Amino acid sequence: MDRRDILRQLLGLSAAGLASPSSWATPELTQNPFALGVASGSPDHRSVVLWTRLYDQGFFDSKLPNVPIAVRWELAHDEQFSRVLASGQAVADPALAHAVHVEPDGLPPNTWLYYRFRVGAMVSPVGRTRTLPEPQASVSNWRIAFASCQHYERGYFGAYAHLVKDKPDLVLFLGDYIYEYAPSRAAGLVRSVEGNWCLSLPDYRARYATYRQDPHLQAAHRAAPWVLTWDDHEVQNDYAGVQPGNRGPEVSDFLARRAAAYQAYYEHMPLRASTLIERLGGLQRGGELRLYANYRIGDLINLSTLDNRQYRHPQVCTANGRLGSSGVDRLSCAALGDERRSLLGLQQEQWLAQQHRGSPQRWHVLANATLFGQRLYGSASKPRVSNDGWDGYPRARQRLIDHFDQHGGQNLLVLGGDIHENWIGHILRSYDQPSSPGVGVEFCGGALASSLTNPAALESRRRLNPHFVYGDSGVHGYGVVDITPQMLELRVRAVDNSALRSPAIRTAAAFRVSHGRARLEPVVA
Repeated sequence: MDRRDILRQLLGLSAAGLASPSSWATPELTQNPFALGVASGSPDHRSVVLWTRLYDQGFFDSKLPNVPIAVRWELAHDEQFSRVLASGQAVADPALAHAVHVEPDGLPPNTWLYYRFRVGAMVSPVGRTRTLPEPQASVSNWRIAFASCQHYERGYFGAYAHLVKDKPDLVLFLGDYIYEYAPSRAAGLVRSVEGNWCLSLPDYRARYATYRQDPHLQAAHRAAPWVLTWDDHEVQNDYAGVQPGNRGPEVSDFLARRAAAYQAYYEHMPLRASTLIERLGGLQRGGELRLYANYRIGDLINLSTLDNRQYRHPQVCTANGRLGSSGVDRLSCAALGDERRSLLGLQQEQWLAQQHRGSPQRWHVLANATLFGQRLYGSASKPRVSNDGWDGYPRARQRLIDHFDQHGGQNLLVLGGDIHENWIGHILRSYDQPSSPGVGVEFCGGALASSLTNPAALESRRRLNPHFVYGDSGVHGYGVVDITPQMLELRVRAVDNSALRSPAIRTAAAFRVSHGRARLEPVVA
């Protein structure tokens, strides 16, 4: 399927509803239209998505003409493009904010490649990407870097400069790519965004354009392919499926706001056209943008990315009957034990079980937006939990644990974000029985740059949750996971000060897990 057919599908047009390539414009541009950079992602063993969005900063939005614009793309074996592997012409359509998603197919597996775009005489930066190994291929090592929660106002994205130097094979982003809040005057902010609360399609587009101009974020996208999922701030704080969240002005039609946010997300991410299950028009009717996906990295890794927001049941027992999340008395909220409630939705739960049942890959990795394991706070006699994460859906969590206990062996790793703290621990067969065996391990990473939690409560939380071997707060950064057939190693990469454009970095903690053991062992420097 060529780019024109993809656009017809996304926009719901007939064959005559999209201008032919001969009528695509090549305008005389006074500014380089690649101000938002380039990116790649959603790889498999024979293809990868190449992305850019043409943009010329105006007072309110892009100054590009409201016409389809011809964009040339090239994919090569070398950075000098002396050995071009594939090339073609795509259309940047104004209906998609002049975003371009190219899906070249038939590529060689397990291969690093370089790509770029052209409009007239203007040339984009060069990005580096790679295809995955074939699902049956022998893979000796793979490096995954992952991040979440990048609040533009609360810190520079300098941590990404170190992520690039860590040379990951794949980057996972686990939610809160943007924050939808109005500009703030709070103390400690390092920069500001324009506009107001993100409520409409132009609002979300403008916010992504601000974030996408960050040079460190652009460099991280150029360095390797990304696989992404979202949390709540891509739409609204604490929203749950079709139920609004609890921050900012109320809107008369939340589904319209969600549809605008979902469209802007698609426009700015290296996602396949197939993620828009019912095309753009379907979003307006509450249709899905399907982000959950499975990636087989040779015989080494079975990776599933999950969507914790779009299909969930609303939070229960929230204080004062308001929408969104709160702390909940675990013993007095009977609704927490409702077997019918799901964080992922029944269809996604069933899909996930199918992806990992009988899988020949050595390691099972689940990438989701938040902390997986139980994390109590308060006191032992009156334990409390947050009802917004897996603790608010304990029966759904137990279903997942039971599945991997029965079918997945002990090589399970769950990655998460959201809570702005680093937690590394054991996934127990039953959190009601602290001495029960481990089914896997988890690594919930802290925020790349967002508000930090109070470290005073950290020690009591460690005592109440001994299945976690490490926890910290008050640091920004990202996580790195190195995986081999015999071992995986987890590293917390923490920047010293995100208020600096180029902060120093350190490895705050490192742990190792041997094949078949589901046991974390500290790595001594």
